[in-house]
Amino acid sequence: MTVERDFTDIQPFEVRQPSDQRIPFVFNSPHSGRFYPRAFLEQSQLDPQTIRRSEDCFVDQLFASAVPLGAPLLLAHFPRAYLDVNREPYELDAKMFQEALPSYANGSSARVAGGLGTVPRLVGEGQEIYAKKLPLGEALDRISTIYKPYHARLSGLLSATRQRFGYGVLVDCHSMPTGIRFPESGMRPDFIIGDRFGTSCAPELANSAIHLLREMGYLVAHNKPYAGGYITEHYGSPLKGLHALQIEVNRGLYLNEQSYEKKSGFDQLQRDIAQFLADLVSLPDFYFLDQPLAAE
Repeated sequence: MTVERDFTDIQPFEVRQPSDQRIPFVFNSPHSGRFYPRAFLEQSQLDPQTIRRSEDCFVDQLFASAVPLGAPLLLAHFPRAYLDVNREPYELDAKMFQEALPSYANGSSARVAGGLGTVPRLVGEGQEIYAKKLPLGEALDRISTIYKPYHARLSGLLSATRQRFGYGVLVDCHSMPTGIRFPESGMRPDFIIGDRFGTSCAPELANSAIHLLREMGYLVAHNKPYAGGYITEHYGSPLKGLHALQIEVNRGLYLNEQSYEKKSGFDQLQRDIAQFLADLVSLPDFYFLDQPLAAE
């Protein structure tokens, strides 16, 4: 099996757990994986630096303080260029594979058209990953062996959290390229808070996140250009006691995007995020429990 070949030295993902989960939050870092299997790199026509253009570098470290606060942190070791779990299970691009797609695949989504399906075709600003077409079985193997277990683990964490606390909050952690700008002003946001335009979580959660970051002096946008991906949309169901929030951090705050080395501002940003998370997880329960009941 290709995935077993690729991940003999490291597990594809892991959960970092506190000794006791003390808060109804679960944190997720699905794009910060930086283990690039040798066979995958041999398939690629990109050099080892360029292929990292879509990686959320060190986001798992920026949000590591979630664990001592009392929340689990699920994080990927597999890279986003290899498999993107922030997509539907079978968003696949027919142009990438030697065989025809199965009937259940979604080959016509906007994300597939942009080269950013479940098994991506592109990284960065349009760089093609693969030198030639892949066997379809390789993509299906990645989905069955990594994607589905990853989501099963995330779903299990959220279900256990909701059962224990009466509700659960998922914080999906990402980074964005330095070049992202506000369409109107051209200014660069430091953070973007996404709640699927008010549908994936209680409004107090998104509003509090924005307020807390702005009070720290950061420039914060709401839903534009990132409102939250598949994970935020799929797991965010406030009427069922599950709230999902996406946080995008501008890489220019902490990363040299050419060398992928941490900048001098990394440590300060990490401390600021730790304080931000401590305040965010202290929000009162009634923000999340007093949601309007769905019609029967």
